[in-house]
Amino acid sequence: MLDSIMDAVQGFGVSTTHYLQTNYEDAQGLFLWVSWAADLRNTFFIFFPLWFHLRASVGIKLIWVAVIGDWLNLVFKWILFGERPYWWVHEAAYYANTVAPHIEQYPMTCETGPGSPSGHAMGAAGVYYTLVTSILAIVTSKKKHVYFDRYLKAILWTLFWGVQVCVCLSRVFIAAHFPHQVIAGVITGMIVAEAFNRIQWIYSASMKKYFYTTLFLTSFAVGFYLLLKAVGVDLLWTLEKAQKWCVRAEWVHLDSTPFASLLRNMGTLFGLGLGLHSPLYTETKKSSSTLVKAGCVISSLLLLHLFDSFKPPTHTAALFYLLSFCKSATVPLATVSIIPYCVNSALSLQNKKSL
Repeated sequence: MLDSIMDAVQGFGVSTTHYLQTNYEDAQGLFLWVSWAADLRNTFFIFFPLWFHLRASVGIKLIWVAVIGDWLNLVFKWILFGERPYWWVHEAAYYANTVAPHIEQYPMTCETGPGSPSGHAMGAAGVYYTLVTSILAIVTSKKKHVYFDRYLKAILWTLFWGVQVCVCLSRVFIAAHFPHQVIAGVITGMIVAEAFNRIQWIYSASMKKYFYTTLFLTSFAVGFYLLLKAVGVDLLWTLEKAQKWCVRAEWVHLDSTPFASLLRNMGTLFGLGLGLHSPLYTETKKSSSTLVKAGCVISSLLLLHLFDSFKPPTHTAALFYLLSFCKSATVPLATVSIIPYCVNSALSLQNKKSL
């Protein structure tokens, strides 16, 4: 009974993908761009450095929401065993007595992990919910302009839901997810973000807490994987399906595997802890001039963009995972401590020369 219900739900999802691809083919470029923009990598390389230098608490909360949300997404995916449209349509008994709809694939289609809930939808919902609520908390805290606050709230929440609809349609269009998976992603992402709106200890967490949190999350995920593997359940069952049904082998990327996302997130969280407890950060956080902040924002965005062009070699999985962890840790570490220290030093030197 449950299988037939799921088949009907997923059959509807494939029909939705087919409808979007057939009737909105001209929007392909937009949908692909939205999927790229909704990737958590842009949170770490764009939103975090921008907001951390403008208001550190928002930047810190963004990292925690993104990392914990994506970690939970991985655990949910391993528990729920969600299919993906681009392989399900070829294997489902649902189409035994009829012709299955033709589904196009794109470079971002061939995700290698389970599909439920959608990581892109969950990440986008968590990150943008955090941004909207943070901006509203900052702007409306003075309570002087009631009508302005109402208009701002209406505009920001309209933009929020517009982004979520675009992300959901994008993921369904490229056949990476079924509609119910992206809806589940949006809901869970908002829940995670709202939870962190109520948590205050993350802003004063010690290096020891960052270390033990990173260790616990990594150990839990790896232990969960090994435990189920010991009883005959392979949580990497989707990798074989991706390699089998993706129309182009080069579209199956190692960095989309579950362990790649796990180590990327753990590296980011650990790097944030290192940065916040670095002597360089302690020395430079007292400098709060507009010029320093502007210099830090511009320098961070430019340097991290260049750094992102470095791609760890994929010929050895263990080396790839290790370098991914190190690369991810370097991003917040450089943003929080190294780049501000260099900017402050450069501006101080310039001031001395001008005197």
